[in-house]
Amino acid sequence: MTMTLGAIVLGTPDPPALADFYRALLGWQEAEREPEWVRLRAPEQERPSLSFQMEADHTPPVWPPRPQTQQMQAHLDLQVDDLATETERACALGATVEEHQPQEGVRVLRDPHGHLFCLFLPGS
Repeated sequence: MTMTLGAIVLGTPDPPALADFYRALLGWQEAEREPEWVRLRAPEQERPSLSFQMEADHTPPVWPPRPQTQQMQAHLDLQVDDLATETERACALGATVEEHQPQEGVRVLRDPHGHLFCLFLPGS
């Protein structure tokens, strides 16, 4: 049997809006769009893709994590060549930088719907 990763799916109260953020951030293409489901893919490949599904009661995680709070289940790590430039670009698209940063060469941000993601330099 062969198994490969097909997609990563993020729950959000507005799938089209969040997909538009990541489409602009990653430079990916839209593969499917419905009111409650959007799938993006890299220009040169069909899979794995990044999808967004309706989750009306989405609660963003607390960062850094603390007991008895909404915990992060997963996050995206996005490798960049220029951390400062890409952090600024992500913020111009609607992301916010978190106050707590765990290490040099990495920036923890939130997308417009509260999902955490990291920008990181090679070797970090």
